Amino acid sequence: QMFSNNDEAVINKKLPKELLLRIFSFLDVVTLCRCAQVSRAWNVLALDGSNWQRIDLFDFQRDIEGRVVENISKRCGGFLRKLSLRGCQGVGDNALRTFAQNCRNIEVLNLNGCTKITDATCTSLSKFCSKLRHLDLASCTSITNLSLKALSEGCPLLEQLIISWCDQVTKDGIQALVRGCGGLKALSLKGCTQLEDEALKYIGAHCPELVTLNLQTCLQITDDGLITICRGCHKLQSLCASGCSNITDAILNALGQNCPRLRILEVARCSQLTDVGFTTLARNCHELEKMDLEECVQITDSTLIQLSIHCPRLQVLSLSHCELITDDGIRHLGNGACAHDRLEVIELDNCPLITDASLEHLKSCHSLERIELYDCQQITRAGIKRLRTHLPNIKVHAYFAPVTPPPSVGGSRQRFCRCCIIL
Repeated sequence: QMFSNNDEAVINKKLPKELLLRIFSFLDVVTLCRCAQVSRAWNVLALDGSNWQRIDLFDFQRDIEGRVVENISKRCGGFLRKLSLRGCQGVGDNALRTFAQNCRNIEVLNLNGCTKITDATCTSLSKFCSKLRHLDLASCTSITNLSLKALSEGCPLLEQLIISWCDQVTKDGIQALVRGCGGLKALSLKGCTQLEDEALKYIGAHCPELVTLNLQTCLQITDDGLITICRGCHKLQSLCASGCSNITDAILNALGQNCPRLRILEVARCSQLTDVGFTTLARNCHELEKMDLEECVQITDSTLIQLSIHCPRLQVLSLSHCELITDDGIRHLGNGACAHDRLEVIELDNCPLITDASLEHLKSCHSLERIELYDCQQITRAGIKRLRTHLPNIKVHAYFAPVTPPPSVGGSRQRFCRCCIIL
């Protein structure tokens, strides 16, 4: 009888409404919807606005229409603080205008992949949602500078903004944004291909609280813009400049001199960076935890020596396609301050000088969880097997050619692929 359709069921008699509401507040969207079907009393409790302060529809239902968002907003009203509509491509400007009008206390809003929305949505958010702190507009390709101007005028508390792949945004939009949202702590501009150094100069001048900046594939960025960021944003902890192929060691020097709290640096495919710049960086940024140096083709063992000495917190290191790295560099890394308790992932794909000796040097890295060895021609199965005797839980990704080529077919040798193994 506890779960019968009778609203006089035992649980409803024994527990006060306030306590039942408290219990319901711990349930996710799916469970709340199920509870709403148990009885009339539970329907009222489950759909009470106080239980819908945080909603994430990504793992529940992504093919929703605008009217669903409108109904949610009417049900939740001022209770709603966090909403994720990530991937809901059927939701447009009209539904989000209704949402903004009804949910004026919203603080976190994820519209990643909502491709129907335009500047009109940001205008609505600006007009009604002054408490907005985190906004994700990634892949909303109709967003332009007008959206950034609107957010600047109506959302002064904005701390995190993601406009990755909004490639209509230019320096004018960034200038408008930072003048009204000087408290920005995280800004993702990944794939905003029209941005130039002048946009970064505005950020450096107006966003002293900035902690995270993503500039991946912003191809026009050069040293001038990034140096301004380093000088104006001393709290910077995470920088992604992967694919910004114009940058040089001047950036690494500027980071070392101005951003001692740096924890994450991603500079994949920045082929002008050298040991000289990484030496300055390592000697000044001792809190580094993750570094992506893939295709930094000029670096040698010298960089690894500096990291092993000065960066005791290093957890993830990608050296793929750094073809000058040798066993000696891995030896220093394996003996470094980060080796025993910190280093978790090391990627060495396409490092042709790496041999089984490197695997021997990594045996002391007790926290090592994964190692990538694709196309490391001198790595053998036997070397990997010996490593696994010391680190039985490690995942090793590697390529090996078959020991014996397959037989010829029709008088010509049959082509074969190297096969991937995960040990």
